Amino acid sequence: MVHVIDIDDPADPRLDDFRDLNSSDRRPDLPGGKGLVVAEGVLVVQRMLDSRFPLHAMLGVDRRLSELADDLYDVDVPFYRTDAATMAEVVGFHLNRGVLGVSYRPEPLDVVEMIEKATTVAVLEGVNDHENIGSMFRNAAGLGVDAVLFGRSCADPLYRRAVRVSMGHVLRVPFAQVEQWPSDLDTLRDRGFQLIALTPNPEAMPLAEAMTGEKVALLLGAEGPGLTEQAMGAADVRARIPMAPGTDSLNVATAAAMAFYERVRIPR
Repeated sequence: MVHVIDIDDPADPRLDDFRDLNSSDRRPDLPGGKGLVVAEGVLVVQRMLDSRFPLHAMLGVDRRLSELADDLYDVDVPFYRTDAATMAEVVGFHLNRGVLGVSYRPEPLDVVEMIEKATTVAVLEGVNDHENIGSMFRNAAGLGVDAVLFGRSCADPLYRRAVRVSMGHVLRVPFAQVEQWPSDLDTLRDRGFQLIALTPNPEAMPLAEAMTGEKVALLLGAEGPGLTEQAMGAADVRARIPMAPGTDSLNVATAAAMAFYERVRIPR
């Protein structure tokens, strides 16, 4: 069972993995530092427990410990129990959710192995907003996307805000980095994926008509610039979401949700 350790000193070194979460240069979730993955709140901690990210330690108030009692019955990690004021001093702000879990980052997944049984994949290029990343993972989980691939210049999907906004689904939906961009997209094509580049260009084919493959990879670009011409050129087809007059585009996470839904809506 989880080991409950009461701590009332915010300077206790055992709490260093949770310290300064809002500091731009000392955060423990920085990939170049400790590289920890931080789960905030009961639901996200539960999803961390049910993921490939092994829980390393926890910090929280007694109420959240009680709520997680059943989930932690067979978990052999420390739970540092404290009060809300001490917790706020450690993390650097008041945490309404009242509990944090941390995990070390596992080894990256292999792209080929990850897509072996997939039928729907999201591929991101230049998506550098953590909230958009988190929203897309939440959308992907809810709408049956099997995996997410990251091209160049994307934000870290394991940044604390991305994990929080995803409601922990970034811990459960497989993802991997594409090493050679965009040439490695041929890995998807060679395995039968239709590569669809989303664009607001009115000359592009409507998405519902473009999505014809039994296996589909949806390419999504950054807010504003969208996909680069190199990425567009690597796709099999360019597709658009039909828009009302006077509106040329959607938030990228919203566009992704609509594309994911279109994939679910069309029988395969």
